[in-house]
Amino acid sequence: MNAALLLIVGIVILIIGYVTYGKWLADQWGVGEGNRQTPAHELEDGNDYVPAKAPVLMGHHFSSIAGAGPINGPIQAAVFGWVPVMLWVLIGGIFFGAVHDFGALFASIRNKGQSIGEVIATSIGARAKKLFIIFSYLTLILVVAAFASIVANTFTATYTDGALDVAASAANARTAMISILFILIAIVFGVMVYRRNASLVVSTVIGVAAIIACMAIGYNWHPIYLPGSTWMIIVGIYIAIASVTPVWILLQPRDYLSSFLLYGMMIVAVVGIVGAHPTLDIPAFTGFVDSAQYGSGSSLGSLFPALFVTIACGAISGFHSLVGSGTTAKQLDKETDAKPIAYGGMLIECALALISLCAVGYIWAEYVPGGVTTPTAVFATGIARMCATIPFLSGAENVIYSMLILAVSAFCLTSLDTATRLARYMFQEFWLEPGQTYKDATGFKAVLTNPYVATIITVVLGVALGMTGYSKIWPLFGAANQLLAALGLLAVAAWLGKMGKNNKMFLLPMAFMLVVTIVSLIQTIISNVTNAADIWNWIRAAIAALLVILAGILAVEGVQTLTGKKKAA
Repeated sequence: MNAALLLIVGIVILIIGYVTYGKWLADQWGVGEGNRQTPAHELEDGNDYVPAKAPVLMGHHFSSIAGAGPINGPIQAAVFGWVPVMLWVLIGGIFFGAVHDFGALFASIRNKGQSIGEVIATSIGARAKKLFIIFSYLTLILVVAAFASIVANTFTATYTDGALDVAASAANARTAMISILFILIAIVFGVMVYRRNASLVVSTVIGVAAIIACMAIGYNWHPIYLPGSTWMIIVGIYIAIASVTPVWILLQPRDYLSSFLLYGMMIVAVVGIVGAHPTLDIPAFTGFVDSAQYGSGSSLGSLFPALFVTIACGAISGFHSLVGSGTTAKQLDKETDAKPIAYGGMLIECALALISLCAVGYIWAEYVPGGVTTPTAVFATGIARMCATIPFLSGAENVIYSMLILAVSAFCLTSLDTATRLARYMFQEFWLEPGQTYKDATGFKAVLTNPYVATIITVVLGVALGMTGYSKIWPLFGAANQLLAALGLLAVAAWLGKMGKNNKMFLLPMAFMLVVTIVSLIQTIISNVTNAADIWNWIRAAIAALLVILAGILAVEGVQTLTGKKKAA
């Protein structure tokens, strides 16, 4: 398969989906009717509820939902061939993921910018809300643990026989220094745009130039060399601060500026793929069962459900509904911005997933025997080598590779502090009644819902898990994330039905993702019980069983709501 043809056809299909299906959804739901005031204006508080210009908010939203997900998933799932991956990315993205993201954001802005948990409370019931929030919070703790560890590892110095190895640590030290400088640039950008009313266009040009400058400085001057445990603590302190500071100081400007790294990365990738236009070595279809003959040698199992759990962010991801209803909804300036930011943002992720597929296909001969298997390295190696075949980029392979690795690392950090803020919201909402804010709480609830207390609890749990073996239960995250997607679809479908709006477009995706998730979790239970070697096998089996029970309860209550058979409380 020609890489350029695969990418161009895929992008054209995504654009057609946005123009046609995206518009139809907006018309069906009445998005933008009546010029309603968004929660960002109605509840503006200068901290969480802050109106953001559409390009800035797109930067935040896209940076938060992207991370390494649309890179890792397609590369790992490529063991089934390029046809299954491409079909799921396109069909899943247009009819599953983008619908999920758009619906979650729309439902949230019509519910005062509150989370999907609150939407469930108003449409299904208080018990369903509690169950959903518990599950969402635990999933977000996993996200915090994982990304904190990933970020810390990209900064960690290397020690040989107890002594610092400066040469081996240089790459990580560069990444750490550039990341620190980038945060400072974001703070200055936020102050200038939101407190000095500087022109967004002028500030953006200066900000992008500053990013290039900080990359040059960090590449040549990187004096900070610290062990992983120290970086974990530093990252914990950073995300704790980032979670409670006003969004205009750090969240909005940092995510907006970092989005240019991703846009730049995607542009470079497209130039490389179209310019090189190689014939990919990857088979169209390898079979319904991954026999572990590809990649690192660890089998994903059968195509169903593995394909649909492995490719999450590139097709549909439950984490997106938490971002959309957690932070994006509180910053949406106009209701009509929801379509390009949520529906469009998801489709851009699909394009990134297709780019990742091209990357692994290009170095398939090395990926199959296990020569290059880490998804980030596969992505950077494939794209950099394609770029190097283009005459005017022939000598830039190493530089492009380093920049791609840096961009992915930056997005892990972006997803990390967004997940921390979302987890804080979830923790607070668990203790509150529908319609309440933490300012209305009394007694012990007033303590637990305090933003600082909720943040400290979240950060301590996440960082501690990241330092003491979170990877033992990480295999569950894929299924847990897709279960979130199924529950998000269920919540929005129930809410739209209650509002008297068309919700049929949610029913098939919801049912499909529930089946996928439950089958995957049952496989996990059987595998861990059958091959139990230590306590972690039993813990994974127990968690999987709890998730199946949770999914069952919420599915029953949701279906009863959708069919009108649920008794009023």
